[in-house]
Amino acid sequence: MIEREKASVSRAARLSVAPMMEWTDRHCRFFHRLMSKQALLYTEMVTSPALVRGNATHLLRYSQAEQPVALQLGGSDPAELAEAARLGAQAGYAEINLNVGCPSDRVQNGAFGAILMRDPKLVAECCAAMIKASPVEVTVKCRIGVDDQEPSDVLPEFIARVAGAGVGRFTIHARKAWLQGLSPKENRDIPPLDYELVQQMKGLFPALHLSLNGGVTTLADAKAALDRGMDGVMIGRAAYHQPGDILMDADHMIFGAPKLERTREDIVMAMLPYIDAHIAEGGKLGQVTRHMLGIFAGKPGARHWKRHLSENAHKSDAGSHTVVDAIEMMHAARPAA
Repeated sequence: MIEREKASVSRAARLSVAPMMEWTDRHCRFFHRLMSKQALLYTEMVTSPALVRGNATHLLRYSQAEQPVALQLGGSDPAELAEAARLGAQAGYAEINLNVGCPSDRVQNGAFGAILMRDPKLVAECCAAMIKASPVEVTVKCRIGVDDQEPSDVLPEFIARVAGAGVGRFTIHARKAWLQGLSPKENRDIPPLDYELVQQMKGLFPALHLSLNGGVTTLADAKAALDRGMDGVMIGRAAYHQPGDILMDADHMIFGAPKLERTREDIVMAMLPYIDAHIAEGGKLGQVTRHMLGIFAGKPGARHWKRHLSENAHKSDAGSHTVVDAIEMMHAARPAA
């Protein structure tokens, strides 16, 4: 049973939406799942200290409708990560992922994230402990190196060491992280991409499932990477800012499912019951709709949709009717056919 589930999640990882702090929360994931039934979704990074020492198990909340969904953990203490992985598996996540890629100061100060690229032995120890504690698959998301490391030397050694601990699936952000001198935002754009090096890792480690991350902005780019032999592709900001462009055709283009005739408005309307339930529980409209602003990106009237929600979703009486009003305003702004 566990092997079948691992195979299913590995297949879902042909296309995944990256874990992104303050973006890929449970509302975002529910919205994305309406567009793609098959892509693998990730939580925001949850730190093992928050779960284990802070007892912040509310951070594990999600809906079964989001599955397959993976929990990304941040940490560097093997015992603590093992307990966090156990909690994640107990909560029902389909995968537990270790963050070895985030370059933020807060993460560095906690001695985890991209700084762990300097210590593959510790990463292997962490992964071994997590694997022992978790019945679901443990994976790693990493960079190709940090600071003055030579990626062509560092990355193969890192993968070999961590794979030796039992990790069979890696997502590789094809950029270095500069821990000094660049902000986290700059680290997403300024260090050059090295797709060729990531492709070489697939040749060196053919038995591993390797996904490419970084700079992929279209489904066509993702399919091209898969056609070159990568096992998966992870898309970040493009999947968030233009979710319709990335996710609505993903099941057909990437997974070979029949093409569904749905409109972006169909997706928005399907969100209304979720919005009503969230507000009935005491939630706010803007907590959900902030993730929906890009659904009409590039389409006529999109600016009016986005503006109406941005200006009104925070109001005390805002609700699903506010979303319907935004659609009507978008229609009214479109030129006559």
